[in-house]
Amino acid sequence: MVRPPAQRNCHAQHRTVFFISDRTGITAEMLGHSLITQFEGIEFKRITLPFVDTVEKAQHVAERIRQAGAQDGVRPLVFSTFVKNDFRSIIHIPEAHVVDFFEAFIAPLENELGQESSHTVGKSHSIQNFHEYNARIEAVNYAMAHDDGIKPSDLAEADIVLVGVSRSGKTPTCLYLALQYGIKAANYPLTPDDFGQSGLPRALLPFKHKLFGLTIVPERLVQIRSERKPDSRYASLDNCRFEVAEAEAIYRNAGIPHLNTTSKSIEELASTIIHKASLTRRVY
Repeated sequence: MVRPPAQRNCHAQHRTVFFISDRTGITAEMLGHSLITQFEGIEFKRITLPFVDTVEKAQHVAERIRQAGAQDGVRPLVFSTFVKNDFRSIIHIPEAHVVDFFEAFIAPLENELGQESSHTVGKSHSIQNFHEYNARIEAVNYAMAHDDGIKPSDLAEADIVLVGVSRSGKTPTCLYLALQYGIKAANYPLTPDDFGQSGLPRALLPFKHKLFGLTIVPERLVQIRSERKPDSRYASLDNCRFEVAEAEAIYRNAGIPHLNTTSKSIEELASTIIHKASLTRRVY
């Protein structure tokens, strides 16, 4: 329900936000964060409290919420994914604005499906499906074992191979694809030895159908590389411009799809790659 304008605290620029769960708190964090990012000009102090799995812990959390509200002079926001009603009722206090995701979504689904939910704690982030869990672990291990061109002859097992110059975002994107999607992603760094050729590096030729290129604005690449090797040719603007231009030429000549990572988050990159490469998600 939208509160009447006269009751809104339009001058509050600081707000404490609690993400609370009887398990990991990941769902509360993701959903809550997605909502509060829509509100600009407010500084949110985020506090995550996972594994609140006893009445005593829930009561302690409720008191902590009250204290935060008294200190801030405005009600904290509380995003909750409690499954058990006992815990949920303790957290629903007038001193906070509580967004209860379980209550908001489960009841309508029960009505629609004509069946009560299991009310099982930790279903979404537990080892319930060992096949999916093993797929996630295997994908992470694969990404780590095939980072920065390690084992270039062992790419047949890869679902996708990310290609790009050093520090263009290959490693974190591979790990995110593995952890969140169960995708076996390897990466291959393009180096000066690969430039000036008419085509792909020889090691990548058998896997052209699996390649996906990453590029980046040279000025941003300078900033990233300078943190690692300041005042070096590796991080110079001229060199970064040269490497990026050469990499993009390879993508164009070989017909490899590619993305610019400069202003995209890891989440955006991974989701776009999954869509454009028509990959199938293995874990949820």
